[in-house]
This record gives sequence, C-alpha cells and structure tokens, in this order.
Amino acid sequence: MTACITGFNTGINSTNRFVREAECKLITGLSRTRRWELEKEGKFPKRIKLSERAIAWDLKSLLKWMEERCNAN
Repeated sequence: MTACITGFNTGINSTNRFVREAECKLITGLSRTRRWELEKEGKFPKRIKLSERAIAWDLKSLLKWMEERCNAN
C-alpha cells in the first residue's frame, strides 16, 4: 500500500469485508451521487447487491481504487 492510504484505519483488521453506504462515504469522501456517476463511467468499484434493498462495496476494491487515485496524482 502506498503512503497515501497507509494510515487509513478501518477499525477492523481485515480488508476482506463489505462496507455499506455510510462507511463508503467516510472512506472515499464522495457523495452517493458522485460515486454512482463514477461507477456508471467505470471509474469506481461496482456495488454488490446483498439483498433486495441492501448494497455494499468490497473494501479491498475501494482501497485499491484509492491507491490508484493517489498514484495518478
């Protein structure tokens, strides 16, 4: 992991888990609408449908996306 996200602490040791809407916003700093727009453009990790009314994102995918963004700048 790069220095850009090395200090990021999820509060849980495992990155092999799902994050829901509120945590995704905290991690990325992006609004729901902006994440949706980026997802539709293929520039943000796709959401995972957990049930009829529940979605989540894979934390590893989010951290990889953040690392790629840091390396791009």
